[in-house]
Amino acid sequence: MRRILLTVLLLSMLILPVKALELPAPEAPEAAQEMLEENPDSFSEGLLSVIRKALPKIAPAFSESIKICAAMTGICLLLSLVDQLPGRSANVLHMCAALVLGTAMFSASKSLVALGTDTVEQISEYGKLLLPVLTAALTAEGGITAATALYTGTAFFNSLLSAAVSAVMIPMIYVYLCVSISAAAADAPLLEKMKELIKWLMTWFLKIILYVFTGYIGITGVVSGSTDAAALKATKLTISGTVPVVGNILADASEAVLVGAGVVKNAAGIYGLLAVLALWISPFIQMGTQYLLVKGTAGLCAMFTSKKVTQIIFDFSTVLGLLAAMTGAVCLMQLISIVCFMRGVG
Repeated sequence: MRRILLTVLLLSMLILPVKALELPAPEAPEAAQEMLEENPDSFSEGLLSVIRKALPKIAPAFSESIKICAAMTGICLLLSLVDQLPGRSANVLHMCAALVLGTAMFSASKSLVALGTDTVEQISEYGKLLLPVLTAALTAEGGITAATALYTGTAFFNSLLSAAVSAVMIPMIYVYLCVSISAAAADAPLLEKMKELIKWLMTWFLKIILYVFTGYIGITGVVSGSTDAAALKATKLTISGTVPVVGNILADASEAVLVGAGVVKNAAGIYGLLAVLALWISPFIQMGTQYLLVKGTAGLCAMFTSKKVTQIIFDFSTVLGLLAAMTGAVCLMQLISIVCFMRGVG
C-alpha cells in the first residue's frame, strides 16, 4: 500500500495545467480584407479567391491607362503634323514636345508613385505584425535558434528595403524622369548616360538586397533548422531515458505538443501569405496594365515621330516597371520569410 501511495504521489506531481496555444494571425488591412475569403479550406482555395476578386480590377486599370496612352499618342501625332510645316525649328519643336510629354508623365506617375509607396508601407507594416506571431509559434515548436535567426534577418531586411524605397528609390525615380525629359529636350549625351546610370543603380540595388536576403535566409535556415532538430531529438532522448516509467509517454506527449504548435504556425502562415498577396495584387494589376499599354504606345508612336520624343514614353514605361519591381521585391521578401517560418524545424 505504501508503494502504491508513493507512486500516486509522484504521478500527481507530473500533473500540469495545459492550455491550447492561441496565436492567431493579425487581421489584414482593409485594402486586403475585401480580397480574402473568410475561412478558406486551403491555401489554393484562398489564392483562387484572391485572383478571382482581383480580375474585375483589370477593367478600371485598363480604362485609366487608355486615357493616358491616348493623350501621349495625340501629342505625338500633333508633333508629327507640325514637323511637316515649313519654317519650323526642329530643336524648339522637340523641346516643346519633351516638356508637354514630361508634364503628362509627371501627372500620371504621381498617383502611381503614391500607390507604390503606400503598398510597400502596408506590406511592410503587416509583416511587422505577422512575423512576431510566426516567431512565437516556431519557438513553441522547438525552433528557438531558427526563429531568432529568421526574425532578425527578416526584420532587418524588411526595414532596410522599405526605408530605402521611400528615402532613396522614390526620389531617384523623380530624378530619372527629370533627366529623361532634359535629355530629350537638350539632346545631351551626358544626360543620356546619367539616365542609364540611375536606372542601373535602382535595378541593381533591388537585386543586391534580394540576393543578400535570400542568401542569408538559405544559410541560416539550414544551419539553425538542423541545430534545432538535433536539440529536439536530444531532449526527447533525455526525457525518455532519465524519467523512469513514464519517460516514453512524456517524450511522445512533447512531440504531440510540438506538432500542435506547428499546425497553429502554419494556419497563421497561410493567412499571412494570402494577406500579403491580397495587398500586392491590385497595385500590381494597375501598374502592370499601364506598363504594357505605355510600352505599346511607345512602339506605336515610334512609327510616325522622332526617336527622341518616343524615348520619353519608353522611359515612362521604365518608371512603371521599376515601381512594379519595388512592390514585387517587398512582397517577395515577405512571402519567402513566411514560407521559411512555415517550414518549421529541420
